[in-house]
Amino acid sequence: MTHANTTKLDRPVDSTRDHILGNSHADMTLVEYGSYACPYCHAAHEIIAGLRDRFGDRMRYVFRHRPIPGNDGAERAAELAEYASKATGRFWPIHDALMKQGPTFHEGDLERIASEFDLPPRDAWDKTTRRTASDRVAEDVRSAQRSGVLETPTFYLNNRRYEGPWDESSLAEAMLGSLGHRLHTATVDFVRWAPSAGLSLLLMSVVAILFSNSTLGSAFASWWHEPFGLHIGGRDFTMPVIEWINDGLLTIFFLVVGLEIKREFTVGRLATRQAAALPILAACGGMIAPALIYLAIVPPGPWHAGWGMTIATDTAFAVALIVLLGERVSIELRVFLTAAVIMDDLVAIVLIALLYTDAIDMQYLLASLAVTGLLAAFNRWGVYRSLPYAVVGVVLWACLHGSGLHATLAGVILAAVTPTRPPANLRALMGQAEAVLRAEMKRAGDVMRHGPSEPALQAMDVIHDRIESPASKLLRSVEPWSSYVVLPIFALANAGVVWSHGVFEGHGFLMAGIMCGLVIGKPIGIFSAAWLAVHFGIAVKPTAYSWRQLFGAGALAGIGFTMSLFIAGQAFPSADDYAAAKIAVFIASLLAGVAGVLILWPKGPANTHAP
Repeated sequence: MTHANTTKLDRPVDSTRDHILGNSHADMTLVEYGSYACPYCHAAHEIIAGLRDRFGDRMRYVFRHRPIPGNDGAERAAELAEYASKATGRFWPIHDALMKQGPTFHEGDLERIASEFDLPPRDAWDKTTRRTASDRVAEDVRSAQRSGVLETPTFYLNNRRYEGPWDESSLAEAMLGSLGHRLHTATVDFVRWAPSAGLSLLLMSVVAILFSNSTLGSAFASWWHEPFGLHIGGRDFTMPVIEWINDGLLTIFFLVVGLEIKREFTVGRLATRQAAALPILAACGGMIAPALIYLAIVPPGPWHAGWGMTIATDTAFAVALIVLLGERVSIELRVFLTAAVIMDDLVAIVLIALLYTDAIDMQYLLASLAVTGLLAAFNRWGVYRSLPYAVVGVVLWACLHGSGLHATLAGVILAAVTPTRPPANLRALMGQAEAVLRAEMKRAGDVMRHGPSEPALQAMDVIHDRIESPASKLLRSVEPWSSYVVLPIFALANAGVVWSHGVFEGHGFLMAGIMCGLVIGKPIGIFSAAWLAVHFGIAVKPTAYSWRQLFGAGALAGIGFTMSLFIAGQAFPSADDYAAAKIAVFIASLLAGVAGVLILWPKGPANTHAP
């Protein structure tokens, strides 16, 4: 199994097992997983030679085999290098010869190289040595899989995978550990750490609460309501800062949420009906039960408008906690929880658009429908550039804002109409890319040629632009901004509340309804709906997790936070009601998180039987 998310070398360099070139005690170690049939490894061979000239005894270089799968020449060349190492102790001379001969090995090439090193033909190899050589190549291949190697060449600097450009200057800068490289590495590590988005959100929430309860509290609260906008000619387009955040920036979050769930349901793990049925139905139960509990506790009146707070889940916090549990939680359960809580958020934003709207401007509403139709037409016409979707999406946001509907609905609509599948002519595009690369490789040795021509680079750009779906482009570009800019800013603007005993007075039923809905209603609703779906054969529960673990995931879904705060701001115009609702959400989210972790903490075999 390939561990694609691994960034560490599976085992450190060992002088008794690895081929080491240079000072064995050097302070810089460069490990390459490569193949003798890979043209890029041949290009890297010359770059490594330049690095050795530059660093001398400060650097040691290690080569591990990862023959191109299905390429017989690559496998035979790797075994020849290992046979030479075992039979004569001369690995590096034959390694250099193979790199200079390839990447294409014609009939007789390997035999000729073997004879140059006084080695017998392959058919006459000593059987024991040949088996040892083959085992050594297989061992390196397994090491590559455990290290997360997906292509050749893949480099590791001091046991960590290097993912930057591998020209000589970039590699040298990384090996020297420049400040820029260290900052880039630290940033990548933080972003790749799954709970990092939740941690950023928590940090900004704590900052907001500290500011709100300090001497700067009133200034901090009033700043978010300062008008901000554009002044063009005699026309103004201004809103308070907090509305720009809640109506504008949060649209990016819902775009990401929509793209993620659409990807799972079209090309991901939930692409089949039965796989998708379980999280969808569980999400429905996880919305209905909390809302009913809330409405049963809260007395009739204006507080009833807040039932939507109990149906939403904070994806960042819920996923962060489930990831922190590590191997106690299976991948299948993570997928189930992620899909269920994203469904919560999508339904929540639709409800906001439909139920928390004061007045509708029909002209802007019709314009919104027309723009949505244009986006759908882009999809049907096979428009595969992301820019038209992004530009028209901005127009849609403006029309929805003018209509009176919540403008964040634009993110959901844009996600729904953006294509997630690669183009139908994918094979032809891949063939075209290979043809361009082959043509450039043939010209690599031409006089006064230093690299790929500009037309070739432009052709590859066009091909890549066509191969990657617009949804993938948008998600890749926007998701980091959503996790590490939009949500933290939202938390900073909305999580601030003054904690005082006065807030609790007269709001007991409201706070009880919110807390019971999230902490009790969520797990009961998710578990019950999932149980019924499996019992009646509508869905299938994966055997990778038990019913206890599913209930624990349902408890984590009670972490409302971001979306609950958002809906509270729409449902409660009264500052006192809003403050009490925010405190109830904080307490409920904390209780739900603790309960979910306690339920999921014990290890145990999955329940493979349907109820």
